[in-house]
Amino acid sequence: MERNEILMKVQDIFRDVLDDEDIVLEDQTTAEDVEDWDSLSHIQLIKEIEKLFAIRFTSREILSWNNVGEMIDCIASK
Repeated sequence: MERNEILMKVQDIFRDVLDDEDIVLEDQTTAEDVEDWDSLSHIQLIKEIEKLFAIRFTSREILSWNNVGEMIDCIASK
């Protein structure tokens, strides 16, 4: 799966979980850039991403992400 395709699928998850169809994700996007992306919604986002891609993240992986691009890189590596 290409990186851009992963980004689009993750964007769809963000839009669904955060109930905001206007969310546009880029590699540099952080939680500070997206309204309602807080610690609770972060857990929901991770669960939905893991379910969609049939993968599991370690706590170390999750804590290492500084932006959406690093999250996408991690998904692509699995």
